[in-house]
Amino acid sequence: MSATVPKQLLDLGGTTVLRRAIAAFDAHPRVDRMVVVLPADLVAGAASIVGATARPCGIAAGGARRQDSVRLGLAAMASDVDLVLVHDAARPFVSAALIDRVIDRARDTGAAVPALPARDTVKHVDPAAGVVRATLRRDEIWLAQTPQGFRRDVLTSAVAFGADITDATDEAMLAERAGHTVAVVNGEADNVKITTPEDLAAARRALAAVPRVGTGYDLHVLAPGRTLVLAGVVIPAERGPVGHSDADVVCHALADAIFGACAAGDIGRHFPDSDPRWKDAAGVDLLGRAAATARDRGWVVASADVTVVLERPKLAPFMDRIRHALAGALATDVDRVSVKAKTNEGVDAVGRGEAIAAHAVVVLAPGPPA
Repeated sequence: MSATVPKQLLDLGGTTVLRRAIAAFDAHPRVDRMVVVLPADLVAGAASIVGATARPCGIAAGGARRQDSVRLGLAAMASDVDLVLVHDAARPFVSAALIDRVIDRARDTGAAVPALPARDTVKHVDPAAGVVRATLRRDEIWLAQTPQGFRRDVLTSAVAFGADITDATDEAMLAERAGHTVAVVNGEADNVKITTPEDLAAARRALAAVPRVGTGYDLHVLAPGRTLVLAGVVIPAERGPVGHSDADVVCHALADAIFGACAAGDIGRHFPDSDPRWKDAAGVDLLGRAAATARDRGWVVASADVTVVLERPKLAPFMDRIRHALAGALATDVDRVSVKAKTNEGVDAVGRGEAIAAHAVVVLAPGPPA
């Protein structure tokens, strides 16, 4: 990996590869407890490396070989545990469904390994000469993954058998050689193992491709002599919202949703009413700045939906203008922007016509930084 720390401790979407792997099991309802096997020189800092877990989590110092580390981890497991899963900490995307399949099959058969059938023609190559020795039957070749599941007695037998074996690459191989039958369950293509810098980069891209969702809310008291402005569109009305800026609830709610979606705080943090720069500031300008903040962080607005809650006047005649103005501020297509209007049926201050409110939802998609 050309890294200064083990690959399992590298950052992956704001946490480490290891913590993502742990979290999958910590959240699984059929997992009772865990043991994390670390290099001996990292055990003293295990609490900060592993982080907080909901389930009991023991720590064991690993050995020179994989089977040594598994044996030491097994020894640290409570004696009443009868089914054990062994998982590569470098596989951070294991799913709950895969964990279920391995548990069910291992409980039935004693040992189970997830695997994917080979898709390509497989060649047996002489590594020294760089020539093909044979072409193997593709339908008989499966690519093993983890977690691998075992009844405790089977795994104990396997690691004991592996004490003098130097070429074992996983626990299933040891179980096979110890005379146990190992069942296969369907693995998952997303259950990748991070081995190279390219693997890590691909994993980071996969996480970044997940859209972000944010919600926003804004409310202002209505008063005579104030102008009702929504997305910069002036709405004829007897009363308008009171605020430090133009009190544009549509833009403020959407800006808050954008900041929430990209984990950038809230609108008050970016445009505090204690700052004279934002006195009478146009809501569409603030919204444009919020969208720019998202773009600086690598996100673009994929869709925006806002609901205005107002007793009167009716907003239907202004909807198209509002949507087009919002699309411009958000730098997105108008067909990605939805605006709805509701009344509050006479309930509370909004229902009595004393206030105006807006609720917003924004979806951000990965995009090039601005």
